[in-house]
Amino acid sequence: MTRAGFVSLIGRPNTGKSTLLNRLVGQKLAIVSPRPQTTRNRITGIKNLPGAQIVFVDTPGLHTSAGRLGAFMQQTARRAVEEVDLVCLVVDAAQRIHPDRLVLEPLEAYRGPVFCVLNKADLVRPKGRMLPVLEAWRGAHPFRELVPVSATEGTNCDRLLALIMGILPEHPPFFPEDATSDQPETFWVAEIIREKVFLLTRQEVPYAVAVRVEELVERKDPACLYIRATVFVEQESQKGILIGKGAAMLKRIGTAARRELEAFFGIKAYLGLTVEVRRHWRRDGRALREFGFMLTS
Repeated sequence: MTRAGFVSLIGRPNTGKSTLLNRLVGQKLAIVSPRPQTTRNRITGIKNLPGAQIVFVDTPGLHTSAGRLGAFMQQTARRAVEEVDLVCLVVDAAQRIHPDRLVLEPLEAYRGPVFCVLNKADLVRPKGRMLPVLEAWRGAHPFRELVPVSATEGTNCDRLLALIMGILPEHPPFFPEDATSDQPETFWVAEIIREKVFLLTRQEVPYAVAVRVEELVERKDPACLYIRATVFVEQESQKGILIGKGAAMLKRIGTAARRELEAFFGIKAYLGLTVEVRRHWRRDGRALREFGFMLTS
């Protein structure tokens, strides 16, 4: 008997959904940064276990925001509860306010099982503070399970996987056994570059950045991945910050991204980055489609 199914991870920005996805799948698939709203697309991660295949769907954080990009992120997050076998609502257990009405809203129309995953349990001190948090969420929705975890430390994540396996229907695997995602390689290249921009730049720059991979080919002499990518920003001032004095910042971003790409693909990589200004691309439907922000379901 094989079990297989789709599991959505939804929640507010910065609750650790992407870190949890990476932990559960056992490989870095979603970019992680201390800034909220890092995830923009629906990202699929696949966990293959003996007798089971779990297809996780990570989503942008639920929040109120204006503009076309914000609307896309919200629609993507809300549609993640459609046609899945289980929804995991990921909440920050260390936050003071419980429960959060905004994240409960998408669950109203969902008729399947829902887990409440209380992440960052390691930050709740003393441990007795977890009891009222659990009680608050228990009364907010008829959750099938409430599971405190720590995605950064791995605490209770194996138990969460076991509970998820118990929910999945009997079904053949949806993907090959060696698959870890359904996203193309160019998607991961763009995401890794964007993560380094998030980590190395400040102010408004990270949120105004989109990355388009122009070329990704494997060369044999010498053996390497040859990658060219364009980083788009909305203003000339942002371009200046991203390039930096003497192109120092762009070199830092490129070096950090190249090292991670080499670890990700297991081969030497050449990465060429250029920066272009595309004014107000976050409000431009054509630009959003060009940069890959399209609903996938």
